[in-house]
Amino acid sequence: MGVRSDFSLDLQLKYVHEQVANDDVKRVITSALEHMRSGRGGHRKGGRVLVQLLGAARGQAAELGEWGVVRLLQDSIDYAEGRILQPDFDERYRLFQDGARNEGLLGFVAGMLEIKFNFAADAGRRYLEEHPDAGAEGLLAHIDSLSHDARYLVAPGERPGRYSLIRGRAEKMIWLERVLQERIDIDDPEEAAQRIAASPEAWALLAADPEGQMILRAAQLQKRSARLAALRKVAEDEAATELDLQRALEGQYWIFGGRFVGEAAQRRLVPGDEIDIPLIRGDGSLHIVELKRAMSMTGALVKRHRGAWVPTAHVHDAVGQAVNYLVGLDEDRRRIFEDFSIETRRASAIVLIGHPALQPDVPEQEINEALRTFNTHVNRVEVITYKELIDNAERSLGGSV
Repeated sequence: MGVRSDFSLDLQLKYVHEQVANDDVKRVITSALEHMRSGRGGHRKGGRVLVQLLGAARGQAAELGEWGVVRLLQDSIDYAEGRILQPDFDERYRLFQDGARNEGLLGFVAGMLEIKFNFAADAGRRYLEEHPDAGAEGLLAHIDSLSHDARYLVAPGERPGRYSLIRGRAEKMIWLERVLQERIDIDDPEEAAQRIAASPEAWALLAADPEGQMILRAAQLQKRSARLAALRKVAEDEAATELDLQRALEGQYWIFGGRFVGEAAQRRLVPGDEIDIPLIRGDGSLHIVELKRAMSMTGALVKRHRGAWVPTAHVHDAVGQAVNYLVGLDEDRRRIFEDFSIETRRASAIVLIGHPALQPDVPEQEINEALRTFNTHVNRVEVITYKELIDNAERSLGGSV
């Protein structure tokens, strides 16, 4: 996708212009708007010039400490370069419907959910008719298998036809998939707590009430405990891939300790390298998580060498890969900070690899001790097994999972 320039971006930039206090930043945004409107035949003009103007405005705003404007201009650039989808952009800034929520998109999602749930219910009934002895687990496994099969639809031979790409449809469907996967929670206590927190009155009451604080904390612990149990199940699965582990870990930055405040949205910071999980520390610097296989790892974690346990080549190779990422981040740190406001000068890494159950003849304590000894001699990179990570997170919750 090239640089996008349309009515939505025009409206958003006019909104950004109204939020800016500094005249110099205002002038650069005005130049960006004038560039957009200079297209022929009523078409808005994009190109690299537009991105450069928006980047210049963002840089000036950052120098002046107008961080709210920096965030708005980063959204402008992300939208222009296709990293934010149009339905998201329009809804985020309420660009149409006179600032009201787009009920059409809400109805679209609701309708698609209705179709999906009806299909799942019908498929479940048919499956139970054919397998009356199937339990809940068997039924859920069948529904899950249907979801995987759906990605490989084919055109039936008895119904020949032609297919066309409708402009805008692909983007809407990508947006819908992200909504279904990332934004719809069913009976999610943490999401409900966030809604309560959005109300100043409700938040003040809960914050002042010890029982209210306990309710919010319990809801968060309940969700974290469930997610941690699911992660443990994946880590102990001998067939689980790196992608399975990544999906189980996404959004759970708390597992890595209290020094992290969130995950970065951008995973490809350096051309050719894609970080598995980019974490942000409290000081704004980057910490990368490199994921390797757990129980499906081929080979051992440690080996015997001169009377002591030492990491194998699998561990050394994984650390080497993490070090290469850090070198690339160091070399490109200025551009990364300018483009994403992420500090990579002090970046560090953690390598998640293997499981002690891979080597049942070696005590788990010996494996952990060998890795800890290795870590003391490696700068900026830490190696840890999935089990030790999960056990540490479990202890932080104050209970067993």
